[in-house]
Order: sequence, then structure tokens, then C-alpha cells
Amino acid sequence: MEIPNSNSYSQAVLGIQTTVSVTLARQQVPLSRIIDLVPGSMLTFDSHCDEPLTLEVGECPIAKGETVKIGDKFGLRIREILREEE
Repeated sequence: MEIPNSNSYSQAVLGIQTTVSVTLARQQVPLSRIIDLVPGSMLTFDSHCDEPLTLEVGECPIAKGETVKIGDKFGLRIREILREEE
């Protein structure tokens, strides 16, 4: 059995795919409000529409940015990398 060198191992690990999410706003609401949702229902958030969006990996925020239009799709322009509190 051949033991992979650290460079090939690192490259293999860096090739692992993970899910990223962009979060516009977050709040807690009573479950009764969720049960009452129907098409056309509106939820209001305290965030202003110009506030930065949060990029998350595995529910861990890693960056903040702004929405950009790329053709008929949208993207996120990174403006700040968040550092983990030590």
C-alpha cells in the first residue's frame, strides 16, 4: 500500500465539495406563525434591504458581501472575510 504524500492529500481534501448558503436575514418567529403561512403571506425582517448578505458554510458565517447581477443570475461580491473569535 502506497502512502500518499502530504501535497496530494491536501489537494484531495481541497477538492471536497461543500454547500454554501447566502443569508439575507434571520429571526425567530413563533411556530404558530409558520403554520399559518400560505402562498402570498409576507414575513417582515428588521434588516434593511441595503445591508450586506452573509455567506455561510455549514451554518458558520465566513464572509459578508453584496448582491450583484450576473446575466440573469445573481452572485455575491465579497466585501469582508469574517474571522473566528479566538
